[in-house]
Amino acid sequence: MPNIHPTAIIAPGAQIAPGCRIGPWCSVGPEVVVEADVELVSNVVLDGRTRIGAGTKVWPFATIGTEPQDLKYKGQPTGALVGARCIIREGATINRGSLGGDGFTRVGADCMLMTMAHVGHDCVVGDSVILANNVMLAGHVQIGDSSFLGGAVAVAQMGHIGRMAMISGMSQVISDVIPFGYVHGHPGRLVGINVVGMRRRGFKIADTRQMRLLVKLIFRGEGAVFADRVAQARAEFGDQPAAAEVLDFIANPRGKRALMRWGRMSDGEGENGSDE
Repeated sequence: MPNIHPTAIIAPGAQIAPGCRIGPWCSVGPEVVVEADVELVSNVVLDGRTRIGAGTKVWPFATIGTEPQDLKYKGQPTGALVGARCIIREGATINRGSLGGDGFTRVGADCMLMTMAHVGHDCVVGDSVILANNVMLAGHVQIGDSSFLGGAVAVAQMGHIGRMAMISGMSQVISDVIPFGYVHGHPGRLVGINVVGMRRRGFKIADTRQMRLLVKLIFRGEGAVFADRVAQARAEFGDQPAAAEVLDFIANPRGKRALMRWGRMSDGEGENGSDE
């Protein structure tokens, strides 16, 4: 049986699985599904056609599935889907979907949303993503698995950040970011690769060195035509899975933003870690 505090408000129709702990002053709407062993610490609001994955813990004043901040929204039955084992800290917000997508905002499994992080309507956040304090995702943003967004990062609507990217704190992301990319600045620019993230997830020194060569060829090569440099990179590196992932991302954009190009950090060319 779930453990529900007497001050919590559970609407008729809400489904609360065994092992859940619903703390003081929480509010759970009539179409919400809360899977096994979820904990709502206190003052949590769940609304809409929302499902919270097993083992997720939601901290005070977080809201999930509330109406999208979209003037076109007129009360349609939409929702939010949160995967298993997520950590959603104080004041984080996940708005439900709008009619501009399929009606659902999605956050994958094993994600961490730190204090005051915001996931806008119709976003798709992959598995094992970390959004640090005050990260702001506008509507329809896509974030690839195992990406890290530092504090106060802002991602413009329709943006697409590839798998295992690293966005440094307070960066403004107004362009699509390749998988494994490292972004810094306002506006954000690609300044290297996420060496630390790649190594932590099992990539070898040879892999990160190859990724550095791939990015250098595509974004800093001598050829004047970008498409020619991409074609050369596919010929040289296309048989390697990680390189092919970057090349496919460039060839088949999912967002509506231009591809983020190379830039410089204030103290010279950047890199998130060393592969030496």
